[in-house]
Amino acid sequence: MQLEQLRELVVETLNDMKANDIEVIDVRGKTAVTDFMIIASGTSDRHVKAIAETVAFRAKDAGEAPLGTEGVAEGEWALVDLNGIVLHVMLPKVRDFYSLERLWSAPAVVPQTAAQHS
Repeated sequence: MQLEQLRELVVETLNDMKANDIEVIDVRGKTAVTDFMIIASGTSDRHVKAIAETVAFRAKDAGEAPLGTEGVAEGEWALVDLNGIVLHVMLPKVRDFYSLERLWSAPAVVPQTAAQHS
């Protein structure tokens, strides 16, 4: 499955599951961990869990088994690692606190060497 198809599958599943405030952030060139961060909110612990589990199930069913999941048991913040896509599903209060959109949408910072300071 192509990365774009997987991204569409994830977003479609989030919409089907009535996830809120879906954001797709292209992080290529900012991290080697993944190509896209997708962030969405659930309305309750149970909703967050259901969203993450359904995305993982549908991805696996499409031939893209998740590399791993985290936080599904707790339900405040669940992460599904689909290799080229990392999905974060959070309760709104957790999402506001960590503000991942702001972190990953910021321009990449180029480190300055000591010679540039002289």
